[in-house]
Amino acid sequence: MSVMTDQPSLLAVFAHPDDEAFSSGGTLAFYASRGVRVTLACATRGEAGKQTDPNLTVEDLGRHREQELREACKALGIDDPIFLDYHDSGRQERVRKDDPKALLNVEPLDVETKILDVIERVKPQVLLTFDPHGGYGHIDHLVIHRATTAAFFAGSQRYAGLRRLYYTAIPTSVTKRFVETGMPMEFEPERYGVSDDTVAVTMDVASFNEHKMAALRAHGSQVGPNSRMGQLPQEQREKMMREMVGTERFSIGGTRTVIAAYPLRGFFDGLEGFEHVDEARALTGNAS
Repeated sequence: MSVMTDQPSLLAVFAHPDDEAFSSGGTLAFYASRGVRVTLACATRGEAGKQTDPNLTVEDLGRHREQELREACKALGIDDPIFLDYHDSGRQERVRKDDPKALLNVEPLDVETKILDVIERVKPQVLLTFDPHGGYGHIDHLVIHRATTAAFFAGSQRYAGLRRLYYTAIPTSVTKRFVETGMPMEFEPERYGVSDDTVAVTMDVASFNEHKMAALRAHGSQVGPNSRMGQLPQEQREKMMREMVGTERFSIGGTRTVIAAYPLRGFFDGLEGFEHVDEARALTGNAS
């Protein structure tokens, strides 16, 4: 195989504003700092989310959350997000079954096609999206997981340099603590969590804590005092934040290249022509 000379490029595809910050904000900031073109595609504007800050007056939650996401991207050092222009399906009493643009009602191939269009535009070697359980079973997360996975397998027809697909990976120890916060889960936390040997990439992003915390703070309507996190006792809240900020984990969803060693140092590890991207071992990678 000839050495690729395209700019290193990473495309992250998530469902709602704030998904990126919680799951992979430090990792996105790290790669942006390494000269990688980091693109975030967000399927919705989070119109059906909860407004959790009583000090905010928000007339149009979707427009407000769009601006929050733009500010979060600035905090992470990445470009403005690309919106796929679907609607948030909501959860529980907020489910929008009658909204034809809500992700739960949209033809999955339509979502895949939009992601393929973004792949053709930004030419990523690496795709990132939700794990197969969507973190905690949110229908929008599941739709985006499936559509992005499908786009990876079809994507080389749009960009021949597409090489790897990664999923966010949440250890079972963390999903168990989600239950403590009141996170609605249809199944037991062991179902949603992953085992340690499922983790292919462990990113030590402590050096980017400020970037990630600034991105989280940008999503003020979602992380206010009435949010599940905001209602936790201070000690428990601080413990969870420390766990969420310093380390981010990912599994492999697909590859078109040989993986010479497992676990991997980072997303671009072993991709010919991009060896320099993951060489800052002191900032990222597995400890082994």
